[in-house]
Amino acid sequence: MSLADILDPLQQPLVTVLDTPVGWTEVLGFGSGALCVWLVARQHLANWPIGIANNLLFILLFTQSGLYADAGLQIVFITLAAYGWWTWTHGGGPGSRDLPVRNTGRTEWVRLCAAGVLGTAGLTVLLDHATDSTVPFWDALTTALSLAATYGQCRKLVESWWLWIAADVVYIPLYAYKELYLTSLLYAGFLALCLVGLRNWKRDLQVPQRELAEVAG
Repeated sequence: MSLADILDPLQQPLVTVLDTPVGWTEVLGFGSGALCVWLVARQHLANWPIGIANNLLFILLFTQSGLYADAGLQIVFITLAAYGWWTWTHGGGPGSRDLPVRNTGRTEWVRLCAAGVLGTAGLTVLLDHATDSTVPFWDALTTALSLAATYGQCRKLVESWWLWIAADVVYIPLYAYKELYLTSLLYAGFLALCLVGLRNWKRDLQVPQRELAEVAG
């Protein structure tokens, strides 16, 4: 049995949404993606293995839809997930295994912004000249935003949620344009979960500050 034989059932239509067939890949991607973001919002370690499974499903889905940057992005996500998984359990420093939530530093912002602008420009040119992508700029932009947001998530930077929110605002109409309606709906759900995650991480960030104030008082 070949790999194609194993993957073929995942690509078969399961339901029809707005006269467009939706396959198992998109349905499973929907479920695993929603669960992953819900777990991240609660700082649950299981978000990393669930996220890796979600990335593998989206590699298939995006390749089929001609979103090549998003498909390649999933491979980077898997690498970052391994890094984030290790960091969340070992990055707290001496005396602490858990990585604390914190704000993004000025130098980190400068680096993220520079990488985002350069990455978007470079990927746009690459996709425009080397692939048949019909949305090279938007594909590149969401890729750059997602990478920056994932890095921030690995380091538990509160502002990473704002980057995810910006990416989701673009992803929702982009996937609808590509007739990936279920995935577009998923990212609308992601947007709502990002707001919950932002609130939760801000609350966790304020806890140590209140404890310090109580000690000082």
